[in-house]
Amino acid sequence: MHPEPFDLHQTASEGHGDPTASLPPAETVRPDDGPTYDVAVIGGGTAGLSAAVALSRFRRSVVVIDDGTPRNAPAGHIHNLLSRDGVSPEELYRLGRDEVDGFGGEFVRGTVDAVRGELGAFTLDVADERLTAGRVIVATGGWDELPQLPGLAERWGKDVIHCGFCHGYEVRDQRVGVLATSPMAAHQAMMFRLLSPHVTLLAHTTAPSAEQHEDLARRGIAVASGTVTEVLSESDRLSGVVLEDGTRIELDALVVAPVVHARADFLAPLGLQPTEFAVDGHTMATQIETGPSGSTDVPGVRTAGNASEPMGQVVNAAASGLAAASAMVGEFVLAGASAR
Repeated sequence: MHPEPFDLHQTASEGHGDPTASLPPAETVRPDDGPTYDVAVIGGGTAGLSAAVALSRFRRSVVVIDDGTPRNAPAGHIHNLLSRDGVSPEELYRLGRDEVDGFGGEFVRGTVDAVRGELGAFTLDVADERLTAGRVIVATGGWDELPQLPGLAERWGKDVIHCGFCHGYEVRDQRVGVLATSPMAAHQAMMFRLLSPHVTLLAHTTAPSAEQHEDLARRGIAVASGTVTEVLSESDRLSGVVLEDGTRIELDALVVAPVVHARADFLAPLGLQPTEFAVDGHTMATQIETGPSGSTDVPGVRTAGNASEPMGQVVNAAASGLAAASAMVGEFVLAGASAR
């Protein structure tokens, strides 16, 4: 018995191999057990659904495996997505699943524990079951390691935010604090100064340099010295932060810089491991290193979305999913595949 397809309308969550490597037509691949697909897409967020739509439209057999935990689940809305500004993640993924379903793609709810095999015969362990596919697209995204401060995680995705493009307009003209935990904090503060005249850089663990101090002062950005010890909320809204000396700073929004970790442990049997992306010695993220169109060191395995582009937004994820799928279509052409 194999994992049951999940209800399309329930809430969901998101080196460099030879891009011309050939694959026998799927009907020649015969696994010992379990379903066989041309492509298994791991992750049902924007990147994975975009890839699945493109491949299904080329009449390839596609399964999307998703565990229902997208990185942007805490956010109420998605922005900078043309014609869909303000749509909720839940609604966007529902629409995407409908499209994949309409072109014949299949869905399995679950977490992939391991991927093994080689081009033309990959096996994917999903709980106690096994699926088989000729190729794999990894679109599992990442997870955010937040600063460890009392009261912060509860407001994440609401008024504790990280991206000016994703949430900046929504906090325009408000009192915005920027929690400095990386060398990019001063840049974050200057970005949000484009949106509000009330920006404070909270030095916390990373004080600005002398040059940055001058740049911040020129822009009218206040700098608060001292470690932040608590994030405060009142009436289900962020209200400020407390410094180690007891000083309270009133705020309407708090900008943080989480470390984004690629969800990719299941690729270890293939020899693929995330690597660190660092700025001035500070780890900003981990990612699967890729070549053009998400190609990896393992022929037949491509990535899309935050697993390999940790700073990418939703629109970038959609584009990378399409790019990975387009490259695979080219490989099917070279392999001599045809309509079923």
